[in-house]
Amino acid sequence: MSVVLHGSLGWVLDSCSLIDRGYSPCIRWRENQKSALKCSFKRQCFQVFKSYYNENNRADVDAGNTEVLKKTCKPSKVNAAAFSQVMHESIKSVILEGTKYLVDSAQPLGYLNGQTNVDKEPLPSQECNLAALCEMAKDLPLVEDEEQEQGAQLLVGEDGCTSHVDLFSQVTENKADWATVVTVMGEEYVIPPHTAFLLSDFTRIQPLVHYGTRFDLIVMDPPWENKSVKRSRRYGSLPSSQLKRLPIPLLASPNCLVVTWVTNRPSHLRFVRDELYPHWGVEVVAEWFWVKVTTFGQFVFPLDSPHKKPYEVFVLGRYQTSEVPVEDQRLIVSVPSALHSQKPSLSEVLKPYIGADAKCLELFARSLQPGWTSWGNEVLKFQHVSYFNLTPVDEKAEAEDDCTAKEKQAQGFDSPGKT
Repeated sequence: MSVVLHGSLGWVLDSCSLIDRGYSPCIRWRENQKSALKCSFKRQCFQVFKSYYNENNRADVDAGNTEVLKKTCKPSKVNAAAFSQVMHESIKSVILEGTKYLVDSAQPLGYLNGQTNVDKEPLPSQECNLAALCEMAKDLPLVEDEEQEQGAQLLVGEDGCTSHVDLFSQVTENKADWATVVTVMGEEYVIPPHTAFLLSDFTRIQPLVHYGTRFDLIVMDPPWENKSVKRSRRYGSLPSSQLKRLPIPLLASPNCLVVTWVTNRPSHLRFVRDELYPHWGVEVVAEWFWVKVTTFGQFVFPLDSPHKKPYEVFVLGRYQTSEVPVEDQRLIVSVPSALHSQKPSLSEVLKPYIGADAKCLELFARSLQPGWTSWGNEVLKFQHVSYFNLTPVDEKAEAEDDCTAKEKQAQGFDSPGKT
């Protein structure tokens, strides 16, 4: 059950189940031969059992103030911390009361009560070299406009071959009704059905414009600049001013809903609200919050921690006023992924505001979603087979089981119960 609960204050999501919806059925192409697989995302990535809580900082956390920072930091940092604290205080009650209501409502349904079937396998640790490949691809000549206007290329040929695919200069599509495991650039990736993607960096986004699709929903998770990113060097960051160069007006439909994930730095939130959206002609309509909890329903970080908060903000805006209003300050509660910067899918949550047949685009994506178009220099990162459980299927036995089940149902056995 991917959407565990939808209440007046928001949603409780099972993020792993949301991912799994797009991978049945699944086939694998190897040496021009295809075989059926059972495919699921590794659930140990979503096993967060306890809060990250440092007893040494308890007094500072409980006080919820910036006194320690005042003693050790420059005035500019103290001011930034003070602004951050003001922002936090303005939404604290919304986060606290809304999360309690949603968690309390989900627990009788058997969710957020603590996980019993623990998977003790280690987390996947696949090294991602996609960004480096995108950097190397800059040395390749640009594809002529006439060739780009031919549209997209198919991921898999009739014989299962992928050697013809140029991932860096043309949008690639999987038009099949099933997920497909293919070998690309010497690595295996799981590609969801009805998916399109472009693997490129910021300077090579033009093929996405030439793709010719206007999108009803655009979601982006920019690589915001901050010191922790610079220290970790996990991925490249992008100055805020560069985001204005994204060709959003050329990609958006007239009534497009634009959603931007923002860090908890007030300067980034102000930039999106006061500069970025007005630059694109987008009107801010709401701010929502993703609240991260453990499998027991507790905040993953103390709510008043001066260092890391258990929530993230995303800003929703529209090009035109819609007949379907977007409520403000809604919560999405879920157990976060232990993998760095893997956000929950918003596909089910946003359907009421865009329609079931909406065309959806994710920018700065690190994974793919069924029915979506995705762009980024790590767009296939979490599609690598190392993040999935892949089990061969005995198609003959499965077909026999289906026939047996249908026969029993026809005879009146195993009929669904009523409540």
